[in-house]
Amino acid sequence: MIKKLKEALEKSEHWTEIRYHHRQQTSIEIKNGEVSKVEDSTLAGVGVRCLVNGCWGFAATADMSEEALAKAVREAASAARVGSTLRKKKIEKIAEGEMAQGEYIYADEGDDVQLKEKIDRFLNAEELIRNKEDIISGIVNYSKYNDKKIILNTEGTQAEVKDIKHDIGVVAVGNNGTSQEVGSVSAGVTGGWNDLFAEKSMMEMVEEAVNIARTKLEAEYAQGGEYTVILDPMLVGVLAHEAIGHTVEADFVMSGSIVQDKIGEKVASEKVTMIDDGNVEKTAGMTLVDDEGTVAQKTTIIEDGILNEYLHNRESAAEFAVKPKGNARAFTYRDEPLIRMTNTYIEEGDSSFEEMVSEIDNGYYLKGLGQGGQADANAEFMFGVQEAYKIEDGQITDPVKGITISGQAFNVLNSVDAVGDDLRFALGRGYCGKGQLAKVDAGGPHLRCKVTIGGKQEGDVQ
Repeated sequence: MIKKLKEALEKSEHWTEIRYHHRQQTSIEIKNGEVSKVEDSTLAGVGVRCLVNGCWGFAATADMSEEALAKAVREAASAARVGSTLRKKKIEKIAEGEMAQGEYIYADEGDDVQLKEKIDRFLNAEELIRNKEDIISGIVNYSKYNDKKIILNTEGTQAEVKDIKHDIGVVAVGNNGTSQEVGSVSAGVTGGWNDLFAEKSMMEMVEEAVNIARTKLEAEYAQGGEYTVILDPMLVGVLAHEAIGHTVEADFVMSGSIVQDKIGEKVASEKVTMIDDGNVEKTAGMTLVDDEGTVAQKTTIIEDGILNEYLHNRESAAEFAVKPKGNARAFTYRDEPLIRMTNTYIEEGDSSFEEMVSEIDNGYYLKGLGQGGQADANAEFMFGVQEAYKIEDGQITDPVKGITISGQAFNVLNSVDAVGDDLRFALGRGYCGKGQLAKVDAGGPHLRCKVTIGGKQEGDVQ
């Protein structure tokens, strides 16, 4: 394969990148006692990018013949030439980063189980959900991506990359005759089948999803207002990815995001350091080498409250005169690499969870992402919360439900007065959508801060 790709590359008269991607994908869904989806498919092909007269051109093909590859190279160059006549600001150069050479492998299928056995296990788990008191419906979703890539360019980059990613989601729907509530638990990893259940077994996921749904059935609604809260690692990760992370992607920065021209400025509490890093082992966003062939490196987005770096591809890195660190990602061979996050998280601090709770007189402990949520380029956000508990006089007390949190993410980070010592990657079955999908992870330690809670207001009728 490499020989064939090299021969196509040698025929190009321009800067050219060839990326071969073979993906074997498995998807299973069990719903209400039925196998509602089983897919075991293969996707393979080549994406070609050419840089001609200051403009990118892209072409893709699933035909791996010598003629088809040569045609894809010609089409990418032709597209670039046409585009260059219309592009006002030409690409003058692309940045030099640490380019990959050789093999980058994080895949071991030795512990995987057969498709039939997976389906049987998921059917059993879903049945256990529905057999629980007050539970009327269950869902189990599972996906596996077994990816192999070969990335070459005319600068001499030659990388072979292989990894396997699994994810699973377990959902329980409860109904007590007067209300209906949902409990969900998910996990996502890069690694083996057993890694997927390293933190929680399938049965522990079932019990947790059921308990969440049941607890919400009996919970009262929260009272809306601004409160001191403790966010769990999943909500910290959602805040880091959705409300902060997208604003520091260089393409959004150049389009005028709220952090444009703010490198070196204070944007958060001095207790906050925020990272993006594709090297974190077993995480769902693990990206050893990005789809431009750049080796993944750690990006310190916020350091001790000061905005430090944006996320880049090779084009934007040249524009900002910095090094790219592995954030150009494409979901399939048919997609062009875009600037994307990998694993985005807040670094841990030195406060224990118990200390953080004990210092709150009237607040909330918020856990997990509920249904719905949004964030924009101004870092304004609103997310649903799955689980919530009152904190009264330094103690976690009654569960509440119906909570949304909202605010301006940088204001929230500025309000942080305690950072936990319990960093965890917690996005679970996390995907990022930005024109194309990307597997990502995010997290952090427990974080104490102030947010606006949307809940029951005076005069509301339940």
